Amino acid sequence: MLVDSHCHLNYKGLVEDQQAVLARARGAGVVTMLNIATRESEWDAVLATAEREEDVWATVGIHPHEADEHPHIDTAKLVERAAHPKVIGIGETGLDYYYDHSDRARQQASFRAHIAASRETGLPLIVHTRDAEEDTLAILQDEMGKGAFPAVIHCFTASGAFADAALAIGLYISISGIVTFKSARDLQETAARLPIDRLLIETDSPFLAPVPHRGKPCEPAFVADTARFLATLRGESELALAAATRDNFTRLFAKSVA
Repeated sequence: MLVDSHCHLNYKGLVEDQQAVLARARGAGVVTMLNIATRESEWDAVLATAEREEDVWATVGIHPHEADEHPHIDTAKLVERAAHPKVIGIGETGLDYYYDHSDRARQQASFRAHIAASRETGLPLIVHTRDAEEDTLAILQDEMGKGAFPAVIHCFTASGAFADAALAIGLYISISGIVTFKSARDLQETAARLPIDRLLIETDSPFLAPVPHRGKPCEPAFVADTARFLATLRGESELALAAATRDNFTRLFAKSVA
């Protein structure tokens, strides 16, 4: 009974055969999927999938790559759309300095608007960070000082020090299929020591397919492979890891069981 805490079911590579993708996920033991929004133009489609499928939930948000194209998406707009009964998170949002597809100041402003929406709604913030550890952490710490909000660092690839700082302010950390890559030694060391009560797993599908599916479009069913690898890495049973990460998801995304 696994949870894929971050997937993009309406992205190319999955949406063309979405029903079959969902069927394979269910066959692999996935009982819940969180379908993540990254730009306003896909919000309706992401929500429609969640409305149609009982085991699929949705978020509303603007990816940092899209920040320049969405200056009109403010806290009020996010809060308004988050009132939908199947929207259980805000994001994904954050900072990406690797590609710099959007101006960094615009990314930061969008990030803070999403944090304010998370704080106002009580819905968890889904944080993307790449090559921006220092600024991401500074904003999270500054905003947490203004009032607490729940959050998860998704597709975690940052340093162990960043993980410790995120945990210290109450955040959850989500591990993707990257952890199965031979080159991911540092990530494996961090993932092995994360506290079990703050751990989530995800696919970020259709990206980042885990071993043994490298080179294929990723899909939610593959969260089982990541869970299996992670359980072995941590010296835990697959059942225990699945149960813990499922419990963590329902604790963090409490609207999904409200």
